[in-house]
Amino acid sequence: MADKPLTVEVNENFVEKLEPTATETAQLGHLANQEDHETGKLASFRKYPWACLWCFYAVWCVLLVSFENQASGNVISIPEFRKDFGNPYTDADGNIAYVLDAKWQAAFQGAPVASAVVGALGCGQLADWLGRRPVVMLCLVVSFAAITMEFVATSNELFFGGKFLNGFAAGALASVTVTYIGEIAPLALRGMLTCLTALAYTFGPLVVALIVNSTGTYSNRWAYRAVFCAQYGFAAIAAIFVFFMPESPWWLISKDRPERALKALHGLGYSDLEGKKKLALITNTLEEVKRETEGVTYLECFRKSNLRRTIISVAPLSIQALSGIAFAASYSTYYMQLAGFSTAMSFKLQIVQQVISLVGNVMSWYLVDRVGRRNLTFYGLAVLTVILFVMAACAVPGTPTGSKAAVSMILVYCWWYNVTIGATAYTILCEVSTSRLRIKTIGLGLALQNALNTMWSFVLPYLFNPDKLNLGGKVGFIFGGLAVICLVYLWFYQPETAGRTYEELDEMFIKRVPARKFKTYRTDAQALGEAVKEKEGL
Repeated sequence: MADKPLTVEVNENFVEKLEPTATETAQLGHLANQEDHETGKLASFRKYPWACLWCFYAVWCVLLVSFENQASGNVISIPEFRKDFGNPYTDADGNIAYVLDAKWQAAFQGAPVASAVVGALGCGQLADWLGRRPVVMLCLVVSFAAITMEFVATSNELFFGGKFLNGFAAGALASVTVTYIGEIAPLALRGMLTCLTALAYTFGPLVVALIVNSTGTYSNRWAYRAVFCAQYGFAAIAAIFVFFMPESPWWLISKDRPERALKALHGLGYSDLEGKKKLALITNTLEEVKRETEGVTYLECFRKSNLRRTIISVAPLSIQALSGIAFAASYSTYYMQLAGFSTAMSFKLQIVQQVISLVGNVMSWYLVDRVGRRNLTFYGLAVLTVILFVMAACAVPGTPTGSKAAVSMILVYCWWYNVTIGATAYTILCEVSTSRLRIKTIGLGLALQNALNTMWSFVLPYLFNPDKLNLGGKVGFIFGGLAVICLVYLWFYQPETAGRTYEELDEMFIKRVPARKFKTYRTDAQALGEAVKEKEGL
């Protein structure tokens, strides 16, 4: 940017015009950009309560995804489920127990994650074609059908079909809701509200754990059917409110529908004046990024500065999958039983695991802005790496004491994971993705994460199960090693994006600002916003 002072001529009446000129729209957008910076968290809550409430609704929809994901792993720990869908075997003490075949265990875990890859990628295309709200509606319809299949299943094949179908809905719903939150959240609250997505991924499993703790020891099919029955409740509440959900103004502006976008902004709680300012800001941002982005196809995510943004956006989600959460989330209850805890106690420990995960996420709401995205992600992963190696070392002796110590490290891992990268990954995914390609970048990120989770779903049973390699907690060595590699990437390539509007982020990526300079870089958008505000005497 040039060193000479900026001169901005502003017509004092242009805010009230129905059709301001391009220059006036740009100035109005810069003014809105500056006001976003000056509005704090509490003021944003008071100023835009409806935008916050619709973010909470989107988080509720994510609960469906987290509930479904956790149910896949938890039902394996229910003895009655293993009895109905598995085969008998004689354990070390000579007792008859039941185990689910590794192929079906892998299928139940892996197939829905694999279909979620397709759902996430397909959602990017559908949400850009139909809009955010219609895709949410479609996902809910598919989810109701899939839940019914899971609930009535008495064979491995039908249960597999329900899980596989639900995966499509879960992948698409995860993509569109995260995108929606990123597009409607006020700047000051964007970090916290995107972290709420991670809260859904802890609250859903907590509900699953509470249900399993209550019904998991039943000696009939309700031991596991109760879990799937509860999903109807989450889906029903989401279905009731979806008809009132405002469409994303970002999508409407991208489709050249400014009148409908302004109406959507009113639905999100913006006054007429504030709505016009926000409309101008969105228009400025989308016009600026058109210089780098010719279209809105997936191919565009890998062109010019978009390639760098795509990598930075999706990497933290992939790091989640590479740093052990697949094991901690899906196999912890089963491992607790193998470590010597009773079935009932393992269910109680699962509740403890989810509660401390939830507490960790709540802590991240403050830290994500206070500490910053980069520091919380990097140093958080560094501590997680240490925890993984300690867990693995505890499991090496193979003694009951060592195994139980490894279980305690899993609990510590789940807490710290949700304080750090478990929350920041979703914030970074929303913030860094190119404005015109947000839904597709988020779809790519979730698809890649699900692809990695699919791989772990098929590999972990063979690494972990007592009738296979029987590594148990020693899988921490594998995940710890992968985490070290991820740390190297984060140190060199992860920029700090806290407190930046989408217009500023677009500008910095287009100008190829180095990652280390993001925190202190002064953008043209900031300077223009301050100049317009000073000229208007606001």
